[in-house]
Amino acid sequence: MDRLVAVVGPTGTGKSRLSIRLAQVFNGEIVNADSRQVYRHMDIGTAKPSPQELALVPHHLYSIVDPDEDFSLGQYQKLAFEAIWDIIKRNKLPVLAGGTGQYVWAVLDGWEVPEVPPDLQFRQSLETRTPDELYELLLQVDPESAQRIDRRNIRRMVRAIEVHRQTQIPFSSLQRKKSPPFNSLIIGLTASRTELYRRVDKRVDHMMEQGFVAEVESLQARRYDLSLPSMYSVGYRQIGRHLKGELTIEEAVKQIKTETHRIIRHQYAWFRLSDKRIHWFDVEKEIEPEVIDLVSRFLKGEPVDSERS
Repeated sequence: MDRLVAVVGPTGTGKSRLSIRLAQVFNGEIVNADSRQVYRHMDIGTAKPSPQELALVPHHLYSIVDPDEDFSLGQYQKLAFEAIWDIIKRNKLPVLAGGTGQYVWAVLDGWEVPEVPPDLQFRQSLETRTPDELYELLLQVDPESAQRIDRRNIRRMVRAIEVHRQTQIPFSSLQRKKSPPFNSLIIGLTASRTELYRRVDKRVDHMMEQGFVAEVESLQARRYDLSLPSMYSVGYRQIGRHLKGELTIEEAVKQIKTETHRIIRHQYAWFRLSDKRIHWFDVEKEIEPEVIDLVSRFLKGEPVDSERS
């Protein structure tokens, strides 16, 4: 059976760095599983791998759509499977890397994503709703999706509501599973909340030093409106409000850090520490040798346990 390695976990755990290392050691290529890193021109705020990192090993599904283009879970899944099979056919190892739970499990669990076309008129009718109002509406029609989807993620809440409206079936019920014909090893990266918050706070400060404000200014110059679903990525709206004079830069940075902490908590709803499919590693320790050994045994077809490291 063909094999795939996935590196998952919350923001700030070093998934990109470890994925690159695994791709280097095991002749692999990386497939993105971060829903924000698919957008062009949004590099600093989504913490994409740097140009230097991208040059180390082949990367797939980064910067593939413009910020004002619709991009669905079904589209992602199709492109991800195409990339994975292309990598396997070339006798290389696909390394799926990212923290977007829907993207990861759509691939690893083989979700059969419903082919429901977008209803633009209905979507427009929801544009005046606040995130909390959309969440309450979703809670009424699909409680399971409401529990899984981040209420700040307008696009996904609207999509789940839209699918229910057209099918009268909860979106979560339509996502049937069909196991893909490859064997997956799932590596989870974690740390204490205190350490994760420290790491992401440091990363936000680094983003500001890299020119995040200028990146948002560039997006506005390209006429990408802050109301676009892509702009719900943490940071872009906060910096946009700063540029409008609604927030000081200190207030914007504080909000970005707070929102990123919230995202970390939400990501653990998708990647549970109790999930026996995931081999968890604490990134506050030296884990690289142990992870490399685990992947090596997996690729040789040897049994691997699922106990947390």
